[in-house]
Amino acid sequence: MSGIGEFGLIERITARLSYGPTTLLGPGDDAAVVAAPDGRVAASTDVLVDGRHFRRDWCSAGDVGHKAAAANLADIAAMGATPTALLVALCVPADLDTAWAEELADGLAAEAATVGASVVGGDMSASPTLTIAVTALGDLEGRPPVLRSGARPGDVLALAGRTGYAAAGLTVLTRGFRTPRLLVEAYRRPVVPYPAGPQAARLGATSMIDVSDGLLADLGHVSAASRVGIDVRRGAFEVPRQMADAAQALGVDPYTWILAGGEDHALAATFPPAVALPSGWQPIGVVTDGVGVTVDGAPYEGVTGWDHFR
Repeated sequence: MSGIGEFGLIERITARLSYGPTTLLGPGDDAAVVAAPDGRVAASTDVLVDGRHFRRDWCSAGDVGHKAAAANLADIAAMGATPTALLVALCVPADLDTAWAEELADGLAAEAATVGASVVGGDMSASPTLTIAVTALGDLEGRPPVLRSGARPGDVLALAGRTGYAAAGLTVLTRGFRTPRLLVEAYRRPVVPYPAGPQAARLGATSMIDVSDGLLADLGHVSAASRVGIDVRRGAFEVPRQMADAAQALGVDPYTWILAGGEDHALAATFPPAVALPSGWQPIGVVTDGVGVTVDGAPYEGVTGWDHFR
């Protein structure tokens, strides 16, 4: 980095980017200009810190780019919006290889492109700790945002996407292994059901959340915001063979990963009971009177998810 300087790196990165139809003005001025046909913009920010959210000996720069973009794009989808743009702030050590930063940009752009979004700008600074801060923007397309506070007793709780895969992959890597590949790759590059967010909004979802910190922990936010109880059916989840084998080898209950593991960025939503759930949405529980999250009608014994300060 010190060899080419800040502006040399910016030139290298921006030369690798392409822009979708919502980008009216990309990098090069004091700000980008992004179309907002709805008149409102959904916005979310997330930070990834080297050694805390990823390790460079476990993930390639491209993996980190995909991971950083996915964490933010999933939040936009969880509001029922369609992602349109990413802004990226990059803080890097001066001795970081410029090729790593370029590959990071490729990963960010590639993940954004899966939903038609673009990396439109950002900022850069020297830092002893590699840090990537991403802000995502999205278009609500005329719909009201789907909040955490709208769940009602009697609603069906459903899930789009998968849970437990990334957490299992992290455990595998932590124990010094690199297989099963399915789990390790899930940790490196989340597979996010982005279209399911706007789809749920169109179907009349009463609440929705991105499962980033653990299913039970994140459903706790919905429970608190909506002032309802949520009961999850453990039997609704099938344990894939690779996860079952890894759990047996490592001495872990696989449902710990499924119910409390984060970073898969599945979408959990509640729907009125009359809604016919489309393919991709799996019923996993029900909204009840009361408060708090239970599993099969009983309190869950154990850690329910990730907390940065615990």
